[in-house]
Amino acid sequence: MQSPDFKLDLSRQQRIGLDEAVFCGGKTSEQINNILQAVMQQEKSILLTHLTPPKLAGISENLKNQIDFDPISHTGFFSKPYPLSNDKNIAIISAGTSDAAIAVEAARTLTFFGHRAELIHDIGVAGLWRLLERLDEISKFPIIIVVAGMDGALPTVLGGLVSSAIIALPTSVGYGAAEAGRTALNAALSSCSSGIVVVNIDNGYGAACAAIRILTAASRSK
Repeated sequence: MQSPDFKLDLSRQQRIGLDEAVFCGGKTSEQINNILQAVMQQEKSILLTHLTPPKLAGISENLKNQIDFDPISHTGFFSKPYPLSNDKNIAIISAGTSDAAIAVEAARTLTFFGHRAELIHDIGVAGLWRLLERLDEISKFPIIIVVAGMDGALPTVLGGLVSSAIIALPTSVGYGAAEAGRTALNAALSSCSSGIVVVNIDNGYGAACAAIRILTAASRSK
């Protein structure tokens, strides 16, 4: 079922290797409900992001019962995610516990698409020893998503220590001059560590998709 409000992009996976996801922010429960009915009719699965508990409560019971909802990241798996790969090529590192929700959104996105990730919380530069004591472990991952708010220093520091692909994920954590994540974003964009990839503020979904694109490109080159 399609409607004037939406049109499912069912061939996206064939084009770019990533299925369509539903960004629930700005959508009503009724609109989300209609989208899920269409997805179910096509016998597909879909990832839901920015799905708040009130919006989840407004979805019909038969559809809601098929959603694996995570209250930390506000993500949902509608129907079954992809089978998990045995490989673990991606680490997700958060600077502080306050960044956990965005880190988990990235982890959940990877899980939905069948990729395992190592999630490491609270190793920001305010206690640099926390990073250094795990550096040997972290450096083994070819791709690292680095989640940081405040001054956003962690991606630059890590980018100067390891050869892995670094995806900087700035968060809106902070106050005052942190400017709801703009300071962390600008720090990542102006980093003196070469080759850091940067996604938008709080965009855990986008960071995970960037990691998947890197993995896909690497597998094609083999």
